[in-house]
Amino acid sequence: MSLLDDVGQVVQAFDGELAQAGTEQDIRAAQAATLRRLNDLLKRLPELPKDERKDFGVRANAAKRSVEEQTRLRLATLAARARQRDLERVVDVTLPGRAVPPGHHHILTQITRELIEIFSEIGFTVATGPQVETDFHNFEALAMPPEHPARDAQDTFYVAGREGVVLRTHTSPVQIRTMLAHPPPVRIIAPGVTYRRDDDATHSPMFQQLEMLVVDEGIRMSDLKGCLLHMVRRFFGPGLQVRFRASYFPFVEPGAEVDMQCAFCGGKPGGCRLCKGTGWIELGGSGMVDPRVFAHVGYDSEKYTGFAFGMGIDRMAQLRHGVNAVHLLYENDVRFLRQF
Repeated sequence: MSLLDDVGQVVQAFDGELAQAGTEQDIRAAQAATLRRLNDLLKRLPELPKDERKDFGVRANAAKRSVEEQTRLRLATLAARARQRDLERVVDVTLPGRAVPPGHHHILTQITRELIEIFSEIGFTVATGPQVETDFHNFEALAMPPEHPARDAQDTFYVAGREGVVLRTHTSPVQIRTMLAHPPPVRIIAPGVTYRRDDDATHSPMFQQLEMLVVDEGIRMSDLKGCLLHMVRRFFGPGLQVRFRASYFPFVEPGAEVDMQCAFCGGKPGGCRLCKGTGWIELGGSGMVDPRVFAHVGYDSEKYTGFAFGMGIDRMAQLRHGVNAVHLLYENDVRFLRQF
């Protein structure tokens, strides 16, 4: 049998496959298989005598064009039949439409709104600010000069090509902007997204933070403790206590870490897994506003005092719902999110 006969057999086989194909996928598959066989035959062209090669090449290429044309026509016929079926389909337009299943707020949105409501009960208002900040608002005005370690590129995202512009590492710049815009008294909370170069099971490069600032005459640490007790007891349950542990933060003096009594074991001796046997859970950092901060915003530190506190909204969600990996809050996995 000659190669010319082989070309005829390939085309004949294609005609049969095309007649049996009922979907676009089947038609495309038959076309691909046929073109592959024809290309294999063309590779055998050197086997033919020289005087037969031209005729064979013409016949093989004509067969390929025929396959492509038949495929086009068959697909057009298939599409026409589909359109006709759509036109013949009867639809009862009086039937109710398909309802969209109701959604709900993301767990972090729920926690943020609840915290805003809790703080609003004791007179706090919400302040906001940009997520892309200047060096002055994010560091310098918060008593962190250029040589401060917090400015290290390992901790902070800097904006390329814009000297002194960063993604805010905390919502404290909102405090600075508020004090620059308004004279005392000030009583605000600043919830929002912040960015740091952290990425492990308990940290994320993007996380949400809520900070509290009060400035007025005669403000004391005891006022801070009262606000924290209100928040903890409203959010986690009545009767819980808070404590301060001396710590250092550049924009407060004195500074303190804030711990709350474990809401799950009640702070009993021996504690539990969540509080690691201590009976206490760390909430965030706090302290009395450093006079150097007041100097940057034009407040009289001899007349006014204030306190500040900051905590992670992500952490509050993790503590309440027992979420052990912060990344779960940002992966948008509906199977996880629909639990809350």
